[in-house]
Amino acid sequence: MPSYAETVDWLQRLEVTGGWDLKLERMRAALAACGDPQDRFPAVHLAGTNGKGSTAAMIESVLRAAGHRTGLYTSPHLMDFAERIRAGGHTIPHDAVASLIAELRALLETRGLTLTHFEFSTLLALEWFARIAVDVAVVEVGLGGRLDATNMVRPVVTAVTSIAHDHEEWLGSELGQIAFEKAGIAKTGVPLVLGRIPPDADAVIASHAAEVGAPLWRAGSDGTLDGAVFRGPDATCWDGLSVGLQGAFQRANAEVALLVLALLRGRFTIDGAAVRTGLGAVRWPARLAVLGTAPLLLVDGAHNPAGVAALAAELPALVGSRRLVLVFAVMADKAWEAMLEHLLPLAAEVVVTRVGRRGLDPDRLAAAAGASVPVRAVHDPRAAVRLALERAMPDDAVLVTGSLFLGGEAYAAVAPGTMLFEPWHGWGD
Repeated sequence: MPSYAETVDWLQRLEVTGGWDLKLERMRAALAACGDPQDRFPAVHLAGTNGKGSTAAMIESVLRAAGHRTGLYTSPHLMDFAERIRAGGHTIPHDAVASLIAELRALLETRGLTLTHFEFSTLLALEWFARIAVDVAVVEVGLGGRLDATNMVRPVVTAVTSIAHDHEEWLGSELGQIAFEKAGIAKTGVPLVLGRIPPDADAVIASHAAEVGAPLWRAGSDGTLDGAVFRGPDATCWDGLSVGLQGAFQRANAEVALLVLALLRGRFTIDGAAVRTGLGAVRWPARLAVLGTAPLLLVDGAHNPAGVAALAAELPALVGSRRLVLVFAVMADKAWEAMLEHLLPLAAEVVVTRVGRRGLDPDRLAAAAGASVPVRAVHDPRAAVRLALERAMPDDAVLVTGSLFLGGEAYAAVAPGTMLFEPWHGWGD
């Protein structure tokens, strides 16, 4: 049997050769070949341009604090592929990844089925969740929603956290088109929660929800987080709340998460103590994460203009009067010029780099940014982070952003060999 490292290399080659190919036929056939593991547990299914991962982490953390056996499937990972698939807050063991993928590969080969990287990762997650008998899985959409591989789950609540421009090659350039793709996770009779999204996007999703018969609930009207108190449907009132993730935008994500949790109370026991504990203790690395203090080292995975705008709005409170050194890398298909417009006015100097096969050439980035601020191009991302730390004085700040992959490289640069989460060793009960 291939080792874990060999297995992850094989998965990575699928991404290189297949990329994204948004269809459901292959996924449907693969799941059927495995006995439809997605039918063996309920799911909470989350889409959105930004915030869906943080919202998923909050929901899972509260459900776990309430005593439920939780699965969590997100993407991408920061340092280790296993981070994408968690149970009870712990990652799928490496040996389970190697053995299960070997088994699934052999089965699919007999059926003549070939999956993309994301499809195979999703199949692995759903099969593992079924085998370890999770009570509920919180599942983040990979791209879009309507044709995403995760759209085969059996949700009890769905949510769309936000709508903004991103992945326009696949989802379209108009907010209405993007909203339509994300609305595709709506299911008949299943509550659909909307974050505070633009009115034109709201109208598209509301129309689709009505068409399929999905009851619609809106954060801000049907559920509101005001200070430390959330009020929602069926007289839900949870007080004494604090969000364990920094940033005003995380309160917006928390509002969506709390409305989802309020709607789940008919199926899962969730009391106020669990909400307070889970929301306060949630971990979601590389989202306004502080990795050092002298200089201040901030890492944030903002990777589109809306995400970077939200990040820029938070920086004055976090950085204060510190001189800021920016480390930036971005995927070539992103609206990176708009991202830089938010960041360059805040930076005293910039180090640009590259991550992943789809990463934008740092020399091109340097040429675009260099007129307004001193810029250095460093092709190795960990070396870029280390250079920024070397150039910063103890009372300066270093911000690493533009890509979640770059966030992972920052963690690896400052804490080589560190695992962000411990592996799962069973339910322990």
